[in-house]
Amino acid sequence: MKLNSKISKEIENNNKIITTNQILQLGFSKTLISNYVKNGLLEKISHGIYALPNTIIDDMYLLMLRSSKIVFSHDSALFLHGLSDRTPFRHSITLPSDSSIPKDMKDECNCFYITPELFELGIVQIKTTFGNMVKSYNMERTVCDFLRSRNRCDEKMVINAIKNYASSSSKNLNLLAIYSEQLKVGKELKKYLEVLL
Repeated sequence: MKLNSKISKEIENNNKIITTNQILQLGFSKTLISNYVKNGLLEKISHGIYALPNTIIDDMYLLMLRSSKIVFSHDSALFLHGLSDRTPFRHSITLPSDSSIPKDMKDECNCFYITPELFELGIVQIKTTFGNMVKSYNMERTVCDFLRSRNRCDEKMVINAIKNYASSSSKNLNLLAIYSEQLKVGKELKKYLEVLL
């Protein structure tokens, strides 16, 4: 038994990963997926997500496949933007306060919620270390998020986030000021910047 050529092509186009929905959209059944798994042609990675055997899995990309509602934030966004060299042990994600994700995902991530009207602010597409595109907040939004949730974050991490941002050549202080007002952290930002700059 070998993989159907359409499925094989879809997997190659999707960095060696395929979802149940993608297989169904190609016109194949869930039974075929089960047969592929039994015969060792695919490995189940998560609910509804499969990969070629021995594929190194991009955990950030995998999380995005599991829920289109999430955006990487806080320490995960810092890592994606190269403002931290420490890979987060648990990824931080933000989602709108009027939505939810599966319980098993909640158990794996640090979840932050925000009102739907502020959720979209500062979303960018960015490459993971594996080269997959995921949604993350930009650097300015990330700094503001740390200030918004500083009671839930390590103080040292908040300071490092602002320090690393301040030394970045691609910072946009005007945008940071706008976001800090929209997210109601303008006073806190001013205090930190006065101390650090």
